[in-house]
Amino acid sequence: MMVKICENQCLVEGKLIKILRIDAEGYDYIDDPLAALGEIRARRTKADLFTFVQRPSEPVAKFSYYRESDNFACLKISSYDQWLGQQIDFRVRNKVRKAAKAGVTVREVNFDEDLVKGISAIYNETSVRQGKPFWHYQKAIDEVRNMNATFLSRSIFIGAFLGDELIGFIKMVMSKDHTLAGLMQIVSLVSQRDKAPTNALVAQAVKSCEDRGIRNLLYANFSYGNKQSDGLAEFKRNNGFEKIDVPRYYVPLTVMGRVALRFGLHHELKSMVPESVASPYRKLRSAWYSKKAGEAGVLVNAQQHGAKTGNSST
Repeated sequence: MMVKICENQCLVEGKLIKILRIDAEGYDYIDDPLAALGEIRARRTKADLFTFVQRPSEPVAKFSYYRESDNFACLKISSYDQWLGQQIDFRVRNKVRKAAKAGVTVREVNFDEDLVKGISAIYNETSVRQGKPFWHYQKAIDEVRNMNATFLSRSIFIGAFLGDELIGFIKMVMSKDHTLAGLMQIVSLVSQRDKAPTNALVAQAVKSCEDRGIRNLLYANFSYGNKQSDGLAEFKRNNGFEKIDVPRYYVPLTVMGRVALRFGLHHELKSMVPESVASPYRKLRSAWYSKKAGEAGVLVNAQQHGAKTGNSST
């Protein structure tokens, strides 16, 4: 369920415990929670808890509501040259140069039908990414268009191209005051990984931020609950992102909300699983899905070969 609070589009998530949060969290923020709570109650919003975070530029708690620690992966930008020369791992620097030598070009692009078709092709390359089913896989073209058309007035799209083919893209959303931006999506073709298009995309994102005077680039969370460092966290660290801790507030709106806070029911069950159990499970899950994706790829290739030769394959 969606509802507008203090000019921010918000959504209510959860089944047992319904939690209200800003839809564009990380790009938009609640600076006046009293006003927000007034609107929530006036609208009789069907939620048990209201949650919000402070801006990464304001890491010290400002409000007296119940709070827990949250975090962002934040890249502080002074200039592109500073980022390339001093903020990143030398291997990333080499990959940015490698991409250029491999013929990868990156540039800001318009949101049009060519971009939508290119994004759809990237989504449909593989059904598994980062060891999990890729939830954009085989989405209808209209759904791809609509989901990428959000926040268009303050979105920046960057494409990585090999010749005329889109092999990776970034969707970057600026905050309303244009003081920071967040990477909403960054996806590249797995088959072109050796050409380092993702590193080239991040490099262009830094340039685009510098051109607009944006000093903070966010890339979701740096860490998630008890989860140990993984490949994505290493990618963020190597590209100059740092962990910025911020307070996350929870305000109960109902008796159920107060009970949820009292017993920790506002967290997903998976966050309560010890990392010693969760880590082996993630590895098994990754291996399982990768195996299934490989089998599906073999089947598709066999079917395509059969179609070309006039034979069928099951």
